[in-house]
Amino acid sequence: MLEGLEAVEVNFSSTFRNKDFRTDSDFWTKEPQKNLELKYDKIGNLLKSSQYGISVSMNEDAEGYPIYRMNEIHNMMCDLDVDKHADISKEEFLKFKLNDRDVLFNRTNSYEWVGRTGLYRKVGQQDFTFASYLVRFIPDEQVVNPEYLTTYLNTKYGIWDVKRRSRQSINQTNVNPEEVKEIQIPILSKDIQNQIKTNFEKANSYRIKSIELYSSAETLLLETLGLSNFEPSAEPVNVKGFKESFLSTGRLDAEYYQKKYDEIELKIRSSKNGADLLSNQIEYITTGEYSETYENKGSELVPYIRNTNIGKGNIEVDEMFYVNPSNFKTNAKIGEILTSRVGTIGLFGVVKTQQENSVYSDNILAFKLKESFVPEVYALLFSTKFYQLLLEKLAGGSVQPLITQTSLKQLLIPFIDWQNQVEILTLVEESFHLKKQSEQLLETAKRAVELAIEQNEDAALRYIAEAQRASM
Repeated sequence: MLEGLEAVEVNFSSTFRNKDFRTDSDFWTKEPQKNLELKYDKIGNLLKSSQYGISVSMNEDAEGYPIYRMNEIHNMMCDLDVDKHADISKEEFLKFKLNDRDVLFNRTNSYEWVGRTGLYRKVGQQDFTFASYLVRFIPDEQVVNPEYLTTYLNTKYGIWDVKRRSRQSINQTNVNPEEVKEIQIPILSKDIQNQIKTNFEKANSYRIKSIELYSSAETLLLETLGLSNFEPSAEPVNVKGFKESFLSTGRLDAEYYQKKYDEIELKIRSSKNGADLLSNQIEYITTGEYSETYENKGSELVPYIRNTNIGKGNIEVDEMFYVNPSNFKTNAKIGEILTSRVGTIGLFGVVKTQQENSVYSDNILAFKLKESFVPEVYALLFSTKFYQLLLEKLAGGSVQPLITQTSLKQLLIPFIDWQNQVEILTLVEESFHLKKQSEQLLETAKRAVELAIEQNEDAALRYIAEAQRASM
């Protein structure tokens, strides 16, 4: 009757030695694997300092200092750009100013996001701060460097230990940073830690170059369409007759008829080869399907693509969100463009070989362009500021931004010479290639730490060396 039951006997006095007086079974039955040949110490003993971020209202008007939130940490690195600013005094900012190689840990949000950890790298002259649901860790580099601490907290063993210490409520999950300080981390040799640091430095260099190439592709695209120096009107008033407004569009909301939208559409129609409605230049358009349950990555499962997985022409899946494809009617096909249809709209990504046969959520629209259109080029175009405005127009008139199949079909799509598309595609593909190399370097670092725990440090060093040879 007790088959499969997890049980462990713990003295009641042990619960008092824990920072949060843990009596929940998951905490005691899910201790992570350790290598008895390695020396371990508590993270808290290895920190120079730790600090909660600043609790303050944020804005999207670029007022104040740019501020990191939990959704701006990806692949063990803090993003180079953020969406929000905090209008705080210089004195406040100096207390929470991020320094190069600070480690940021997400202490609260959904179970998926809690514990997400990234290394901040300062690029250029812009300074950043960080929000209150993040915690800054500054390790003592005489023992562990920031890159290694970040890596360990992203390994399956670090994630496991963080998750077992989390406390879940109805809408969110929390991890007490004092609990994180209790996590036992293996003190790996400086040889391995320095290799990990090198991988982070190369990864950061590659992602910067990747962003530069992607920006060059966008610049070339806008130049090709005559949009590079174009700025639409900021005038809020536009006069439209009843016939050319409601009778032709069915829309009564004033925002739909702003001059800036008319000017952008006129500019697109006036491009070298003209333009047409998207509805006339697609093979099909479809909406994804809802899933109530998800599983971790498995051999018989496929990724479940959500709108949060789409951005910058790319699609990145989460290993926690996999489903059985036989339960769904539609699977992703190579070359499809996916876009978020509700909430955060204007995100576009192209399905590649690695996402083929995946399933996309009901918050996503998928469409296939005709053969004369390179999907990567048009995903880039739809992500530009001009198309973000046109999508804003199409999504207007409701409390929550919503793009339907019908409204998306009304989007204008310009015709671009094939040779120009190929030039732009070359830049985009090189950008994605460097991004992938950056991710592989970080994945190598993470797997090396796991191998050190599962086997020994020599195995970890051999793995790093083999990965370096394979990349040459």
